[in-house]
Amino acid sequence: MKTGIIDVGGGFRGVYACGVLDYCLDHNIQFDLGIGVSAGSANLASFIAGQRGRNFTFYTEYGLRRQYAGLGNFIRKRSFIDMDYVYGTLCRHDGENPLDYAALRDNPMEFIVVAANAETGEAKYFDKRDIRQDDYNVFKASSSIPFICKPYFIQDTPYYDGALGDPVPIEKAFASGCDRVVLLLTKPENVIRTSEQDEKLAARIQKKYPNAAEKLRQRANRYNEGVALAQEYARQGKVLIVAPDDTCGVSTLSRDPADMKRLYEKGYADGEKIKSFM
Repeated sequence: MKTGIIDVGGGFRGVYACGVLDYCLDHNIQFDLGIGVSAGSANLASFIAGQRGRNFTFYTEYGLRRQYAGLGNFIRKRSFIDMDYVYGTLCRHDGENPLDYAALRDNPMEFIVVAANAETGEAKYFDKRDIRQDDYNVFKASSSIPFICKPYFIQDTPYYDGALGDPVPIEKAFASGCDRVVLLLTKPENVIRTSEQDEKLAARIQKKYPNAAEKLRQRANRYNEGVALAQEYARQGKVLIVAPDDTCGVSTLSRDPADMKRLYEKGYADGEKIKSFM
């Protein structure tokens, strides 16, 4: 029985999934495959490395720093979130809070990081072979929200946020051999995503990356379709959807530490659902 876990990300709302994953570490709940989209890829990296509590610090402490995210970054670097600060300065072996790369590498759990090719709009599925000590470019690529962040280049190819390519990679999990899947959402399960904000961002990248812009316009519908598919699998007993009943006031780019702490605690409590599913 091969069991996968998917973390779809959601910016600072990802602190909810961070709580779920910390519960899993505390209760020795293990998976065979993890698929991370955007911030979900960073959540799963710490989980696979066994670094309980690490992501919570990134959300509630480092995330408040101007070097991490802010208008100043956008003005100077055309990127609201400084990916090199987050996944370089903080995460490298001599950084403030290093990712335990050796533990991630040696854990037999498979790991897929989803990004979107900015030129074609198509999903790109990176894996552990694309991650090396102090080279965490795949996380930067997966988390680069169009226009909010500039695309991140890997080997001369620009990439945007993985949610453009595959916002809810349920089919990818089953195609990778999973028999059952835990899906972590960071919005309530029955919230229908709308495309108004995506339309505005798509207009900003239309001229240079028209294919990515079109994928961005489709993202809401594809997300809703992905959740609906997951719900069908859930009725068959193949998928467990773990989602908050509300987001405690946290949005993609909001950074109130008290709100994030409440959402984290909600995720930790909801992690208990996985124990019975497993």
